Amino acid sequence: MQRHVTMINRPEKRLTLPPRFQKELQVHLSRSSSVDSSDKLHKPLAEIHSIPPGPADTKLNEVQNRVKEVLNKYSNGIWLSKMPQFYREMYEEELNTALLPQFEYWPHICTVEKVCTGGHTDVLLYPAKKMQQLVKSGIDHERTSQNLTSSKADPLLKPATETKSALLNKDFKQKVAEILLKYSNGLWANALPKVYEDTYKVKFPEDALNNLDLLSDVCTVNQISDSPKKAILYAKPQKCIDENLNTTHSIRIHEDLKLRVEQESSQLIEKTKEQSPEETMVPPLIIPAEASPSVLVVELDNTNEVVIRYVGKDYSAAQELMEDEMKDYYSQNPTALLMQSVSIGQLVAVYAEEDAWLRAQIISMEDNRIKVCYVDYGFSEIIENNKVYKLGRHFYSLPFQAAKCKLAGLEVFCDDPVLVKVVESQTCGKIFAVEMLEKSDIPLVVLYDTSGEDDININVACLKALCDKSLELRLQADALYANVRVTNVCSDGTLYCQVPSKGLAKLCEILQKLEDYFHYKQASEYYISLPFCGKICLFHCKGKWARVEITSVHSSRALDVQFMDTGTVASVKVSELREIPSQFLREIITVPPQATKCCLADLPLNIGMWTPDAVLWLRDTVLNCPDCSIKVVKLDDSKGIAHIYLFTPKNFPDPDRSINRQITSADLWKHQKDVFLSVAPCGASPTKERSDAILSPELIGLGLKKSPQGSVKPTAEPSSGVPTVDMPPLLPLPKPGEHMDVYVSVACHPGHFVIQPWQEIHNLEVLMEEMILYYSMAEERPIAVKKNNLYAAKVENKWHRVVVKGILTNGLVSVYELDYGKHELVSIRKVQPLMDMFRKLPFQAITAQLAGVKCEQWSEDASIVFRNHVEKKPLVALVQAVNESTNSWDRKIVTYLVDTSLPETDIWIHDFMSQYFVELSKVN
Repeated sequence: MQRHVTMINRPEKRLTLPPRFQKELQVHLSRSSSVDSSDKLHKPLAEIHSIPPGPADTKLNEVQNRVKEVLNKYSNGIWLSKMPQFYREMYEEELNTALLPQFEYWPHICTVEKVCTGGHTDVLLYPAKKMQQLVKSGIDHERTSQNLTSSKADPLLKPATETKSALLNKDFKQKVAEILLKYSNGLWANALPKVYEDTYKVKFPEDALNNLDLLSDVCTVNQISDSPKKAILYAKPQKCIDENLNTTHSIRIHEDLKLRVEQESSQLIEKTKEQSPEETMVPPLIIPAEASPSVLVVELDNTNEVVIRYVGKDYSAAQELMEDEMKDYYSQNPTALLMQSVSIGQLVAVYAEEDAWLRAQIISMEDNRIKVCYVDYGFSEIIENNKVYKLGRHFYSLPFQAAKCKLAGLEVFCDDPVLVKVVESQTCGKIFAVEMLEKSDIPLVVLYDTSGEDDININVACLKALCDKSLELRLQADALYANVRVTNVCSDGTLYCQVPSKGLAKLCEILQKLEDYFHYKQASEYYISLPFCGKICLFHCKGKWARVEITSVHSSRALDVQFMDTGTVASVKVSELREIPSQFLREIITVPPQATKCCLADLPLNIGMWTPDAVLWLRDTVLNCPDCSIKVVKLDDSKGIAHIYLFTPKNFPDPDRSINRQITSADLWKHQKDVFLSVAPCGASPTKERSDAILSPELIGLGLKKSPQGSVKPTAEPSSGVPTVDMPPLLPLPKPGEHMDVYVSVACHPGHFVIQPWQEIHNLEVLMEEMILYYSMAEERPIAVKKNNLYAAKVENKWHRVVVKGILTNGLVSVYELDYGKHELVSIRKVQPLMDMFRKLPFQAITAQLAGVKCEQWSEDASIVFRNHVEKKPLVALVQAVNESTNSWDRKIVTYLVDTSLPETDIWIHDFMSQYFVELSKVN
């Protein structure tokens, strides 16, 4: 999450609506269709053709536009019976089959041709044409239609067309019919000329195949492709041929009737569009494709329907541009666009405050007052009817910008007034980064405030409002507390303690109820289906259920959790977590976390960073002690930490015999001979060091000693150098001239980048998951780190296979990630032995150089161009040369890279870079 959440300060109409606006969030109101306009559209046609009635609620204009699009895509024609299938494939909706009989009365939408095959009549649909020719028999409705010149065409064109048709009628058509009767399985159109000339010894008319429709009264034309000659001709029954060849005079009568119907229909449709612009469909709002889009929270009535607006070029920026255009449009002549009559569900333009024009939808009407919902904001307001104007058709193109989302983890408490009030105060009028968990009509999301140094999970922060205040532990300065239990000691010396309280007693009672419930109910029924950061669930260890909060999701199998009541952190499998049964959910949520964060007070400043020996001594001294006592020296509310004196039972309350004094005087602060640990290496603050996720011996004792494979607690690896036999097998490399699918993990410049074999990526991901699970459950131990040896190192919450490149004097080591090709600096405490089980997969990083380009030194601009085109992308590598080495991480290949993601062309990266240099030289 890189975005910053900002409060909206500018007094702009688009972001903060007047207080008098009603907070009724009706964004996705269904707009009632205009039945009257649909009926008016078809009334004249029904009187002439007796059209079968369609459903009153059919949005005819939308269906007709979609039918047009289908026919434009299949311009060679499709069978009427196939239209529902093509319609469903294109729009994922069912076409109302009651409309199919009406297609022949939609000349502005499609051209209908009836074909007679074997006594059965089929219907072909073509795109509508501006110049339509109609040939229709007045005797038999099963006869075929063909295009004639409409009355709108140039009259000079008619004689030529009629002459051409006359040439094909009678003799020629009769001869074609006789030929086709001999070919019962059909004849290819491009074969017809030769068969015709061989049979009748006369020349075949030159242009006869250019318009096969002229033969449609003697044969059925089955068009195969766009080429007119790529068609199969089938003979019609002789009776149909005779009748068709003798109906020339009836054409004129039906042509006049058809043209009159077409003109009336077109005029009526245009008139209806002007009178009922609401029939124009507004496109649906598409959720941004980016991983974490930005949203502005507008309003909410409950957490399952939070009104938001997406922020970005195609969303908020496009809306602002549209509203500026509306202001210019309506300022020119607003009185002419006033609505004389309105209906519920109608889209309108409203003149709002601050000289703003907004899109709205009518919800209800009473006398001269109208209630509208502003579809781009989610607010509702009651206004005078003289503020309502006709919405121009060009303002229908932008989707409604007000959308809804559901806050994950708050669904059960969505209507809780306390929760809703807190969410409203924390979110409304602010912009957040969003994690999309489920994309749907109302997506399930997690909101993040990224305006500070640390990202704040808003869902988690608001859920704390449900905690019972009476169960909170309020420590007092200078107070003594007995029977305290230390539950966790972090690597920076921070402690977590459980202090006897009303809340702790309540928690124990609820957890006992859970134990009894799962004794009779299968816990397997409560597997976690959708893990996300901030989710509270249950984890079973040492025969007891504990509350945990998910802090990081590594993959579909592994994630990090923090035990809410002990402060310990662990990586676990998703399958080990359970949902909280609904009947216990509110009780469990209302009990505040029982782990109190503390630190030892008055330690000498020269101690600096805690050494592993000091951390282990403190754990051994206090973690297994049942009845410790503490004296609170001061409370740091800003950091949520208490500064304490800690006592074991035998030493209370003598300050000189406290743990604070003992650990200061003990010989525990000697750092390793070749390493000096500074106070804050790499800028890390002591409060963030807890993210090391090192488990306390107490948690290890609760059954987490075992590795994912079920083995016992790992033993320390010998501190000597890594023997050659323990090296993983070498990764097979292609020979020069061979190619392989790769993924570019790092790209510095064309002279140095790192690739991974694509086919092994899944195996690498599995290995990474297993390392996360293993090392988070293994006990931390100090090791002697040596240069050029293999280790496991924790980098950004993940464990990597590394080789140590250097040991610094500030407590850091330089490591090279053997599977990803990155150089990193990590704390020496985050380096652990690389176990044998993680040495089986070959190291995946392959150092590479781009072939086909010659350059000794790459500029920053060239490096950026190269990086943008290859890094984090799957490509094809064509190997030119392989440079072997003793160490697998020193091997190098020279290779071409090819981007094959485009459907019609491959991009050779070396050609692209060469072209870049050519263009650059022209500029310079």
